[in-house]
Amino acid sequence: MGLQIKDILNYKTIRMDELSNKIVVIDSYNLIYQFLTTIRQQDGSMLTDNEGKVTSHLIGLFSRTAKLLEKKIRPVFVFDGKAPELKEKERERRKEIKIKAEKSYEIAKEHRDLEGMKKYASRTARINDEILKSAKELISAFGLPIVQAASEGEAQAAYMAKTDERIYAVVSQDFDSLLYNAPRLVRNLSVSGKRKKANTLSYSNIDIELYSLSENLNVLGIDKEQLIVFAILIGTDYNYGGIKGIGPKKALSLVKKFGKDFDAMFEYVKWNGFFDFGWQEVYYTIKNMPVNKEYGLEFEDIDKAKITKILVEKHGFSAERVEKTLKRIKQKDKEQKGLNDFFG
Repeated sequence: MGLQIKDILNYKTIRMDELSNKIVVIDSYNLIYQFLTTIRQQDGSMLTDNEGKVTSHLIGLFSRTAKLLEKKIRPVFVFDGKAPELKEKERERRKEIKIKAEKSYEIAKEHRDLEGMKKYASRTARINDEILKSAKELISAFGLPIVQAASEGEAQAAYMAKTDERIYAVVSQDFDSLLYNAPRLVRNLSVSGKRKKANTLSYSNIDIELYSLSENLNVLGIDKEQLIVFAILIGTDYNYGGIKGIGPKKALSLVKKFGKDFDAMFEYVKWNGFFDFGWQEVYYTIKNMPVNKEYGLEFEDIDKAKITKILVEKHGFSAERVEKTLKRIKQKDKEQKGLNDFFG
């Protein structure tokens, strides 16, 4: 969803080392999309192999996963399932944005406008079946668990973090897992501590942020149900844009003012003047999101030969770079206890 609530939330800045010996659940679509939008050539086009197959996501996934394992962080990758019906309008909106961006990119290309090409290219990123297949193949070669969500990946990740004592937090750039009751959210878990600035080739320093759901609810003075209606006021994937003129601060004051009388609140903000469906549809779509309760958390040994075959033989990665990275992980493993000592 990309819920815009950062300005009203409290978080703690942490180091990557503080997540050592912990299992985290990664919102895979969110991560892969980041790689597709940021790992690009100077003209904005994605990186590809000799056959023209996209490799931007594999470059990012290989580097990120290797770094996490070096730091003794154990990632579990969750992938989206079937999207809720109410999300269809938002998907159509995003599709139209990409189509417009593609047209703008071609115009910039005709005029040899490098800045324009970079600007619009990142807005055209799409995650297709081939990208998903290759990503899962690489994750499996690392010996890491893959969980298929029943519906939204963030809801699945939140469910796992909430109910499975082995899992410490959800990792995502978006805040939506908090709506699904994730007890902890980690943002900016990058390899370098830097982030690419939008539509540019420059980077800015970033901190890893740890958000506690319970702490923030206490500070905001609301409960989990009120958090959902708060999000609906400012806009979710199921009611894009929210109520015009209502931002996070105003939404919070309204939620506090009306308490649990949600009907009165949505009548007050004239919900029916903005949407042709009831607020309840959005509320219960979020609150009752289907999840997969049967999943595995088996961590296996890294299959060096398989990773080499995927990256070097199949996609033309540097054999030296891949070998060096895998050796670094292996060396770290020698300095650490076995996985069973951590998670047995």
